[in-house]
Amino acid sequence: MRIHLQVEGAPDRAADSARQIERLGADGAFSFEGQHDVFFPLIAAAAATDLSVMTNVAIAGPRSPLHLAHAAYDLQCYSSGRFRLGLGSQIRVHIERRYGSQWGKPAARMGESVNAVKAIFAAWEGEAPLQFRGDYHTHTLMPPNFDPGPNPYRPPPVLMGALGPLMTRTAAETADGLLVMPFNSARHFADRTVPALNAGLDRSGRSLADFDVIAQAMLAVGRSEKELTDAIAKVAFLIAFYASTPNYRPVLEVEGLEHLQPRLNALSKNGDYQAMAELIDEEIVRTYGIVGTPQQCADQIYERYGSHASEVCCYFPGYDPAPEDLAELTAALHRLPPP
Repeated sequence: MRIHLQVEGAPDRAADSARQIERLGADGAFSFEGQHDVFFPLIAAAAATDLSVMTNVAIAGPRSPLHLAHAAYDLQCYSSGRFRLGLGSQIRVHIERRYGSQWGKPAARMGESVNAVKAIFAAWEGEAPLQFRGDYHTHTLMPPNFDPGPNPYRPPPVLMGALGPLMTRTAAETADGLLVMPFNSARHFADRTVPALNAGLDRSGRSLADFDVIAQAMLAVGRSEKELTDAIAKVAFLIAFYASTPNYRPVLEVEGLEHLQPRLNALSKNGDYQAMAELIDEEIVRTYGIVGTPQQCADQIYERYGSHASEVCCYFPGYDPAPEDLAELTAALHRLPPP
């Protein structure tokens, strides 16, 4: 199983971060759209290493598909064909109040964004005139002086992040791969994600052999009791943040934990983040996260996702595992067979 680690978001630290990821033996570096731009760190990572690089994820709604296509085209060239464009939808409050953009029918918008980016790529490849007309985007003009021409490394794959069945089905129908949301449990993945994944692939006339499934996992990794206790507390904080979101309530329902969502949501509105984390006990962390030694974490990732995913993006929220633990985790994942 291939492993991808998060590169430092600040562009002036991204190159050193990517070099460290490469030294650990990881296969790729991904960027997160948080405190910094999601594309710029990958420029530094691609120049400093031979890692594959991926946005995980660029928020599609506020961006024009043309902007996304240009950024992806250039990063594909700059990385010599090692780039993948990962797109995501975010939630309504962030789209409207943080990005200042419009919200509505997120799965339909995401699917259309993917199709529009691919239509632009096809036009640049000379495969078809640019005549994309959708419900949210229209692209019908591409004069020669704005057309970069065929990408020397072929257009990069377009991946789509998803959690719920509708978004997952849309991803499997339109994109080149699925980025499985890290707020997940084994039961939710098996009962909700996999059937939607299969339905989307059926609609597109494809199988898993034609499609990338990239798992994502929140890890509490350590060897000593103290290391694990501290890491579990950090993962609990992130799980509380996810679980406070009304859109993510179905993930709690699958495990009979839906009663937590309104309590966490109320605390989040008051800014009481510590009280939120205290509602997430170790059993809940083990349900949604991955906990243990490096080898135990690798085994748990494979048990949860290995029947469908050949890659995993690992998150270590709020703490830095020991480099030797990351190296062992990477080696352990590399030993696992493909699905």
